[in-house]
Amino acid sequence: MLSRNYHDIEQEPVGEDKSVRWVLGKPEGTPNFALRVIEFEEGAVFETHQHPYEHEIFVLEGEGVAHVPGKEVVMQPGVAIYIPPSEPHGYRNTGAGPLRFICVIPHVD
Repeated sequence: MLSRNYHDIEQEPVGEDKSVRWVLGKPEGTPNFALRVIEFEEGAVFETHQHPYEHEIFVLEGEGVAHVPGKEVVMQPGVAIYIPPSEPHGYRNTGAGPLRFICVIPHVD
């Protein structure tokens, strides 16, 4: 078993107003998935993009929206979101503070 506090993991910038902490992944010995904590500063946007793999998201803090073509899903604490492989998607922080969520993805080689 491995236990890590995400506060002990270095924040990596993703643009000027977003960051990621790679909490668990291949370096820690996870065989299939990576667990990340993503943080968006107030007003931050991650434009629509897509990947050939799924995402599972669980919102920890803040308010925002996840969008796919023709649909927006409210992001608030306790909400879980599944994004299927190759589905275009993006995110926007709509709250008055940070938007923080867990994002789990399969390892991509």
